[in-house]
Amino acid sequence: MIRTGTKFRIASLAAAAVLMVGACSGSTGSSPAASSAASAAASTAPAGSSGAAAPSAAAASTNGSCASAPSATTLNLGISGPFTGPNALTGTEMKNAADMALDAINWQIGPYKINPVYIDDQSDPAKGAAAYEQAVVGQHITASILGWHSSVAVAQMDMTAKYQIPHYFSMGATGVVNQKFTSDKAKYGYWLKGWPDPAKLTVGYVQAINDAIAAGSYKPAQKTAAIWGEDTDLGRSFGAAMKQQLTQAGWTIASEDYFPITQTDFSALASRYQSQNIALLAGTSTIPASISAFLKALSDAGSKSLVIADGLGWIGDWYKLSGSASDYVLDQVPKFATAKAQQFATDYQAKYGSKPSPSAAGLSYDWTNYFIKIAQQTLADQCEITSAALYKETQDKVWTGQLTYTDGIIMPEYDFSPDTIPDPVVGKGHFIFPVLQYRGGEGTVVWPQDVAQGTLQQQP
Repeated sequence: MIRTGTKFRIASLAAAAVLMVGACSGSTGSSPAASSAASAAASTAPAGSSGAAAPSAAAASTNGSCASAPSATTLNLGISGPFTGPNALTGTEMKNAADMALDAINWQIGPYKINPVYIDDQSDPAKGAAAYEQAVVGQHITASILGWHSSVAVAQMDMTAKYQIPHYFSMGATGVVNQKFTSDKAKYGYWLKGWPDPAKLTVGYVQAINDAIAAGSYKPAQKTAAIWGEDTDLGRSFGAAMKQQLTQAGWTIASEDYFPITQTDFSALASRYQSQNIALLAGTSTIPASISAFLKALSDAGSKSLVIADGLGWIGDWYKLSGSASDYVLDQVPKFATAKAQQFATDYQAKYGSKPSPSAAGLSYDWTNYFIKIAQQTLADQCEITSAALYKETQDKVWTGQLTYTDGIIMPEYDFSPDTIPDPVVGKGHFIFPVLQYRGGEGTVVWPQDVAQGTLQQQP
């Protein structure tokens, strides 16, 4: 997508011309942050980073197209996530998976040695924004990747706009990010999402329930539903989408209940749902301890409600926390379906001693590899990797759908289009989650029907 406005187009073309001339004459950096990144010393040596790797094919191609290749330098790459705090389990999976992707290229892109700068948001928007700013000012990152919480993403967008640092594939899904992005693409265009607006995925739950009612495997006594979830941008975006879509499908919404992300006592809420005889409970929580406590409270109250607990399976060892309280719960989680994906899961568990989740670990692995591809292509096309060069490559080839990633372990293809940015393309063959129903810690795909392994079942 190209931003409109005659003056802007002329200025953008002029700036691009200057950038390309500078790049192909061996210039190293087009912004203060990028220039600092080129000269900054590595502050955190990654495991397995010693020794120079052979240049990638993309980097090698620059030797024939550029007047001179950039001299060997360090690329400080921000890796964002909740590495400590209430969601440290998820953050650990994200960090480990990103490290595995970077290990595979020996932390090297052409002459650039990648130095990781781990941005710990602690599941807190203010702390996440402050940590991001420190990564820019103190450690001179050229670009950044990943992230988990929606509220953190909304806060960090201001930092990427302020310092003009491209950030790739935050999994903060809330539609608030989309609204902020589209309100001023010149300012907030540095942000790309790694998880689409919840409204684009929640339709799967409603369709799965409709199909089960039609098939007779789910017979609610009355079509009453309650919306529940963490009191965050994600929780409320998910809740709003579910409320709208369920209402359109003929359900009556009895209540909406949002709670702090650290809450673990749900006995009163579970008792109220039980006394109201609510047929369907739909919500999300990103904190493993909180979502598992919610399900256990429902089980203790004797609830027979059908529960949508979006995100229960976002960490690999979720069943250790929830146990049998997760039986018959619906969730949207991809699977390690291919031999390549299963090998990743095996390698991850052998290296780190825990099971990875396809969501936190699998997606982080794929998104990191997509960033590597973008950086390699930037070097090939523009003869250097700077903040400005990455941003131009992203606008020219990622926004337009020309540069995609098809070698992942979770989705068949990761791609964007002018109609979807900042979201990835959603749909069959692109970014899509199946609806699972859990029994005994295993998930059975119940939607879409063409890949379903079973039919949604009512709790006995």
